[in-house]
Order: sequence, then C-alpha cells, then structure tokens
Amino acid sequence: MKRINLAGLAALATLLPVVAMASPNPNSAVVRPRIFNDCPGTTLGTTNNYPSLISISEQLQGCGGGFANLHNWRLSEDGVNPVVFNNGDGFHLEFDLEISGTSECEAGLSVAPWWAQDIDGRFNVRVPDGEVACFGGRLPFYSFTGNHGLVYAGGPIRLSVHYTPNDLSPGNPATIEYGATYGANTYSSGPLPFDEGNPTEDPPYGLWGMLNDARVGGYMQHFVTRTPDGTESTVSWSNIVYEPIQPPVAVEKTSWGRVKGLYAR
Repeated sequence: MKRINLAGLAALATLLPVVAMASPNPNSAVVRPRIFNDCPGTTLGTTNNYPSLISISEQLQGCGGGFANLHNWRLSEDGVNPVVFNNGDGFHLEFDLEISGTSECEAGLSVAPWWAQDIDGRFNVRVPDGEVACFGGRLPFYSFTGNHGLVYAGGPIRLSVHYTPNDLSPGNPATIEYGATYGANTYSSGPLPFDEGNPTEDPPYGLWGMLNDARVGGYMQHFVTRTPDGTESTVSWSNIVYEPIQPPVAVEKTSWGRVKGLYAR
C-alpha cells in the first residue's frame, strides 16, 4: 500500500473555509409609527400585509408647529422586532413605492446604521418636487435626479438596493448598488464603495460597510407644517422582494490550481 504523508496531502489539496454567518432571512415586517411626532394629533392609518403590501396614510390636523412626523417599517423574523443586519450580511431588497395625496412628504427605502436605526440611510423619493436621491447614514451619496434626470411625478416607482460585503477592507470594501425603474426606463448607480467609517468604533461596529447593527426597510416622513390642515399623504410599498446573499461556504484548491467551490446566493 502506498503511504501518503502529511506533506503530500497538503500538496494535493488545501481546504480554505470561509467563516461567515448567514444573512438574515426575514419572513415579516414590523411597522413603527411616529419616530418623529411633531404633530401627535394627525389621523394615522397603517396596513401590513408583507410582502404584498405595506401602506401608511396620514391626515394633518392641528399641527401648528414642529418639523415632521416620521414613520417606518423594518424587516423582521418574528413580526415583532426588527431584524439585525451586520456588516457582513449581504442582501437584495426591492419594492414598488407609490406616494399619493396633497401634502409634502418623502418616502423610500432605508439602510440605517447603528446610530440612526430608525432615521437615517435613505433611498429617498420626495414630493412635490420629485427628487430621487440616496444619502445619509453610511450610504454613498447618489442622485438619480442629478445623474439621470429622473423626477418622480406620481404612480409606482420600483426601488432596489443590492448590498455586497466583499472583504470589508480598504482594497475591497462593501458596495451597494441602487436601482430605480420608472415607467419604461430603468436606472442603476452601479456598485458604489463604502468608505472606512470611524476606526475608533471598530469593534464593535466595523468598518468599510453599513456597520453593525443596522436595520433595513422603508419609511415615510410627512412635513407637518408646510401644508394646511386637512391635507393628507399615503405611501405604499408593494411587491416586496428580499433575498439574502450568502457568502461562499468553502473553497477547495488543488495543487494544480483547480478550484472547487460551493456558493449560495
């Protein structure tokens, strides 16, 4: 019998495991009203039939001052608590957004970092001026209005984000790609890299990505003093599609350079 020593085995094959947690796989969403509540007397209605439809409607009454009312929804794995997204959790999220009504508001898709889990990191559609732009939190800035001349004028607009962690390193940071489909036209930002972040906060929050522990979903911000009482706005998010992007499970590289791998998206 031919004997193979340890050195020979090492020369024949090297197994390179990839150690990474699975991305979240939400099965529901939780609506969180009145994050900002500058006008507590508004009439508020919500519908949560995730993933087919989430809607928030609000009618202004007796506001008199303040800035805005902010309401959001977050992806969830139990229907009660927002699910945690960490720096290495790849995912794709998209939906049809529609804003209707007579008052000034903005709404969209949110990828919110640890310090602003309910507020910041916005893929934002604003009425009545129709600006479409991505900004805030850890998100790389991108303007669909500035780069493509896209202006929202009512009806459904499909928004998407595709977050890829990569190596979370200076040479290969996480990227996010924003997409928008409106009417017959589709637009993309292409993959945009995250910058470093704050090294003094790593750990626990991480670098070169969206940062632990983030929240993902949608939001509506209603400007309560810019339009008169009785005006209202309704925002709907429909046909919601979420997909986890899993890291490689393992890669086996033989001594002659052949690579075998099992990957899950």
